[in-house]
Amino acid sequence: MNKSDLAKAVSEKTGLSRTQAGDAVDAAIDAIIGSVKGNDSVQLAGFGTFHAKHREAREVRNPRTGEKMMSKARTQAAFRPAAALKDI
Repeated sequence: MNKSDLAKAVSEKTGLSRTQAGDAVDAAIDAIIGSVKGNDSVQLAGFGTFHAKHREAREVRNPRTGEKMMSKARTQAAFRPAAALKDI
């Protein structure tokens, strides 16, 4: 399922037009992205939690040359599924 399929499913379930459903899906995704960028978590009951996860700098190896180097510390988005979603 891609984003347009999701918008179509939302449209059929809610009675909204496809354009309105697409706008709703886009708004929800933008809200989740904005919260994770702000280092907040988004908890959706029965679905899961989107959160920011900090990764420390670490030593990595270039597979081509074998050279050791340090990767940068970074923050990435992560998703933790709810128990109900794990059971499916």
